[in-house]
Amino acid sequence: MTTDITLDGTTLTCEQVGAVARGEARVAVGSTAAAQAAWHASGQLHGPVYGRTTGVGANKDVAVHAQGMDLARSHAGGAGPLVEEERARAMLVIRLNQILRGGSGVNPGVLPVLAYAINEGFTPPVRLYGAIGTGDLTALSTAALCLTGEVPWRRAPWSPDEAPSFALSGSDALPFMSANAMTLGDAALACAGLRPLLGASIGVAAHSWRAVDASDEPLEQPVQDARRHPGQARVATRLRRRLAGGPSPRLQDPYGYRAFPQVHGAAFDALDMAERVVTTDMNSAAENPLIAGGRAWHNGNFHTAPVALALDGLRAALVQTASLSTARLATMMEPAYTGLIPFLADRPGASGALILEYVAYDALATLRNLAAPVTLGGAVLSRSVEDHAGFGTQAARACLATREPYEIVLACELVAAVRAQRQRGLSCDVPLDPRMEDRPLDADIEAARAALPAFA
Repeated sequence: MTTDITLDGTTLTCEQVGAVARGEARVAVGSTAAAQAAWHASGQLHGPVYGRTTGVGANKDVAVHAQGMDLARSHAGGAGPLVEEERARAMLVIRLNQILRGGSGVNPGVLPVLAYAINEGFTPPVRLYGAIGTGDLTALSTAALCLTGEVPWRRAPWSPDEAPSFALSGSDALPFMSANAMTLGDAALACAGLRPLLGASIGVAAHSWRAVDASDEPLEQPVQDARRHPGQARVATRLRRRLAGGPSPRLQDPYGYRAFPQVHGAAFDALDMAERVVTTDMNSAAENPLIAGGRAWHNGNFHTAPVALALDGLRAALVQTASLSTARLATMMEPAYTGLIPFLADRPGASGALILEYVAYDALATLRNLAAPVTLGGAVLSRSVEDHAGFGTQAARACLATREPYEIVLACELVAAVRAQRQRGLSCDVPLDPRMEDRPLDADIEAARAALPAFA
């Protein structure tokens, strides 16, 4: 059953973007007053207005007249494979919400048409490459041409009358396409997808705790009160509730256990920060020019530096906590921590779960590559007029790609933790194959991945 989400330009969340993108919710258009006001004001402007009465980029000082939709046509030149329809739909949701915020000057008549496209499964054929964090020009230009009928939607209509259609004017071209809705859509989907995974990490860690009788002393409240990072306290509290307590055979455990609240808490804090930044931009009139107060304000609100920096930090934090997962996995291969045969084998000399470490470190290496900071890059374009770039697009794209390798790291830890608990005669209700003999573990890893949502 789907629910309706009313867009008003101010309250859209990452979770809602994900729900609509996956087809689990529909959108309704709220008040259009702010969009109407900006549109009426844009028709009363005098003097040069970037992209309306002038060219763009290095052509900013060139007066143009009646360019129509040529601006959109010239910029709809992306490359590479088509992005998934879920991502293209997220882009439409965010651009619709941004226009409702006011400030773009786009004809508000397009708003119900965008809502119809979203709800009925029409998405533009957006290609992967074509933006550097200063506006998703190729993606949104393609969407604009879908609206005018020059480019077909990806879903074929039953009849020509069914296709979402709106006659954007030349004065609508730049205001419609000059936004970061594709980048923000990717970022919103990434944030919404990673939050339950970070929660699942705590449940997986609890199984590892029990597998090696790790001490819960580092989780106790006096430790958290001494260093008041919100994420650390959240992780320690949630993990403490999952454990029964009791004595540990060791004075101090390795960092994979002892520093888990600090490291995994930092990942939660990084995610909270990223989600705040993304949510702010999804509900902002980050338009250039901004139509407000009866005039056009030329500005740099299109720049995605805040988004890119927050997402760079998030990906780095994921690598940190995934590294602790592989560290816990290593302890479960060691008889000194489990009291079992090396590699959790069923007999001496057997390989048991040895291969899990290789798989986990392969996935961790992928995560590490994805964590390379995009904000160290630079770009000079359009005859040096556009002399910087935020690369928020690349940061968001990389964040989306972290989910699979992070899941695999966690799944490897979970397979080992369940295996160790069963060999120790501990109760464990995770639905994994109970056989201990040497055999392929790929199905076990996939089953563990499928079980992760239950730990969130």
